[in-house]
Amino acid sequence: MKMGQTYPAPAWDLPHRHGGRLPRQDCSLSAFRNTTVPSTLTPRSMDLRPCRTMGSMFRSEEVALVQLFLPTAAAYTCVSQLGELGLVEFRDLNASVSAFQRRFVMDVRRCEELEKTFTFLQEEVWRAGLALSPPEGALPAPPPRDLLRIQEETDRLAQELRDVRGNQQTLRAQLHQLQLHEAVLGQGHCPPLVATDTDRSSERTPLLQDPRGPHQDLRVNFVAGAVEPHKAAALERLLWRACRGFLIASFRETEQPLQDPVTGEPATWMTFLISYWGEQIGQKILKITNCFHCHVFPFEEQEEARHAALQQLQQQSHELLEVLGETERFLSQVLGRVQRLLPPWQVQIHKMKAVYLALNQCSVSATHKCLIAEAWCAARDLPTLQQALQDSSSEAGVSAVVHRIPCRDMPPTLVRTNRFTASFQGIVDAYGVGRYQEVNPAPYTIVTFPFLFAVMFGDVGHGLLMFLFALAMVLAENRPAVKTAQNEIWRTFFGGRYLLLLMGLFSVYTGFIYNECFSRATVIFRSGWNVSAMVDQSGWSDEFLAQHPLLTLDPNVSGVFRGPYPFGIDPVWSLAVNHLSFLNSFKMKMSVILGVTHMAFGVVLGVFNHLHFRQPYRLLLETLPELVFLLGLFGYLVFLVFYKWLCYTSASAASAPSILIHFINMFLFSRSPTNRPLFTGQEMVQSALVVLALAMVPVLLLGTPLFLFRQHRRRSRKRPTGRQLDEDQTGLLDASNPSEAAWGSDEEKAGCPGPEEEAEFVPSEVVMHQAIHTIEFCLGCISNTASYLRLWALSLAHAQLSEVLWAMVMRTGLRMGNKIGVMAVVLVPIFAAFAVLTVAILLVMEGLSAFLHALRLHWVEFQNKFYSGTGYKLSPFSFAVEE
Repeated sequence: MKMGQTYPAPAWDLPHRHGGRLPRQDCSLSAFRNTTVPSTLTPRSMDLRPCRTMGSMFRSEEVALVQLFLPTAAAYTCVSQLGELGLVEFRDLNASVSAFQRRFVMDVRRCEELEKTFTFLQEEVWRAGLALSPPEGALPAPPPRDLLRIQEETDRLAQELRDVRGNQQTLRAQLHQLQLHEAVLGQGHCPPLVATDTDRSSERTPLLQDPRGPHQDLRVNFVAGAVEPHKAAALERLLWRACRGFLIASFRETEQPLQDPVTGEPATWMTFLISYWGEQIGQKILKITNCFHCHVFPFEEQEEARHAALQQLQQQSHELLEVLGETERFLSQVLGRVQRLLPPWQVQIHKMKAVYLALNQCSVSATHKCLIAEAWCAARDLPTLQQALQDSSSEAGVSAVVHRIPCRDMPPTLVRTNRFTASFQGIVDAYGVGRYQEVNPAPYTIVTFPFLFAVMFGDVGHGLLMFLFALAMVLAENRPAVKTAQNEIWRTFFGGRYLLLLMGLFSVYTGFIYNECFSRATVIFRSGWNVSAMVDQSGWSDEFLAQHPLLTLDPNVSGVFRGPYPFGIDPVWSLAVNHLSFLNSFKMKMSVILGVTHMAFGVVLGVFNHLHFRQPYRLLLETLPELVFLLGLFGYLVFLVFYKWLCYTSASAASAPSILIHFINMFLFSRSPTNRPLFTGQEMVQSALVVLALAMVPVLLLGTPLFLFRQHRRRSRKRPTGRQLDEDQTGLLDASNPSEAAWGSDEEKAGCPGPEEEAEFVPSEVVMHQAIHTIEFCLGCISNTASYLRLWALSLAHAQLSEVLWAMVMRTGLRMGNKIGVMAVVLVPIFAAFAVLTVAILLVMEGLSAFLHALRLHWVEFQNKFYSGTGYKLSPFSFAVEE
């Protein structure tokens, strides 16, 4: 972020006594009909045309503050229409009023209560495994009179759904009890018999004697029921310990799982039959089974009685299933109505709530017959806004009025984008939203960002894969399945599809310059080096070739070097052992040239900000010193690179001086005896450039503060002492000429400051901020130039990774196939591994690294030369849902 500059606060021509806002007046409907309202406020005579046509992407659009006079009867309709158009951003005129004390708070609460009911209905639909389809077509906000009808129908549907769902749960619980009872009676538990005499007891002696025997007064009781399987072992153990063995328990698992009445999932149960004697033992058993939440059922001793009870239970279950089926069919009908009515109701109530929230931001006139709203609106949309309000308020008898008013607050930033420019504008906005009408870096980022990325990612093969991937997303962008995908990674790639498209395309271009395709050189044109000419004229013998494994091509030998390669790097360099040294020198100089050019372009863009905000003094006191400092030092370095390229040939390359040593001696005001100058008078030129660059530092440091201080003293002397005009009247009538009150600042202030702003001028603060800016720029020129060397480093890293991957995977596979003789079989897994590693390492990881470095170069090295990024976006009141 750019620091170190102070500017006068933004100013519009506005009466000072009202703090930047028009005085409250009687804005009732009757006041519109009276002659006391100026004719300039009537819709027929009001001029809503923008004072000048502002650009689109190159600078944010002109945004005006308008005052809306909405008749109370048509206020809801007007705001609803504005929500459909999405033209204005309302300002809260009731910021000091609590949310519970605003006029339409009851309507907002009713909408919130309806939304709670909608949530219940939606959950019930999802619980039934159904889906809610989005409503077809655009649904307007319903009129306020329809709110009661929607609320009644919603409450009736919700009540029906609660009743039917409750009946269904009750019937399912009853059916579950009957099924458990059937399982207990049908499990085959045989009641045990009690022994007649302990002395004559044996294993074959029945536990129960015939009732007609001598111990007919001893009665055995039974407890039967069902328990969850995970509780069965604990229940059996506790029963045995608590009853001291005076019982016989039998546990069995149900043959078929039963449906759970709550979750609807199948679950198994454990049935048990406990025989005991003694009244106290029975009470203990009942208490223990209740603690374990067991289902206890009556159990008859006689087989015939149990069989009859089982038949009765089966009949009851059959009847209950029929009733449950009818209940579920009626539930399906209710859910069908909910599916049909709920989606449009949700959209309509959501819009209605948004309208009432916007109306709560409006103030009420003294007669309570008119609502007054203030909103930001693009100047080019003002005629559309006026027409929409007139159409919406035509039924009320009095048309709504739009009045453009001046304001001291900084307007919001509006930059219209489309599918192509949205991703590039997002890169700029991630750094910071631009201030109102300052130069927008996004149009230049469309070219510079993919290009700088491609410099670090230059490879024809890798760039082509990225380009095809992005092209597939671009061609499928209108498919609903692609748009509605919820995967976060996919949505990130899809949102930047056009950015990826250009990044891949530029990577193919730089790949042709580097002559690299998956790290392999391609021979498109004939090489500029002729090996046969070197062999013919050098007299290489067999003995010489045997003793010298490395041969050098001398460009000074006639016919060896036939001229430069038509485009990019000559493919013969891929066979040379000094290939890396050659690319190091080339890419390092290229990085410095691109970096200095990029930064100088950023400084030049600041000129448009100074001219637009009517601050020509900054051209001489800031822009000119910055350009002289930057180009006098690092621009001279770029000049030395080009001069050495153009003036030294292969014949004189051995005696060519070092640019780096000359650049170091330039700051030390010294010379090196072994490093001869590039041109005559070089030392004098270098000394003059250093002195001139150092002389620009005090100009940059003190120029702007001294000028502002002198301007402040001049205005203080010329400040009028006589009577002032009636600002309440002139502020309202002069608001139609916004060109006189233009926003005039780079960061904080512009144009014609008023008396209040002049009193706030503090020279020490101005000097301090300007000193920070000077130090940041001067030191940044050095660090930022070095930062652009990342283009060289990442380009070499990408090329070397590609070379290593090819050598360790594909080259090994090709050699293995030649030895074994089964190349077709070996190359399939080898190529698969090469493809996977290429995508994972070189495309994803290296691509992300190059993307982040290109992002840093734009944010830190480029945008801080002219872009403050301290504004805020225009967020219009709109019903539209962003994709």
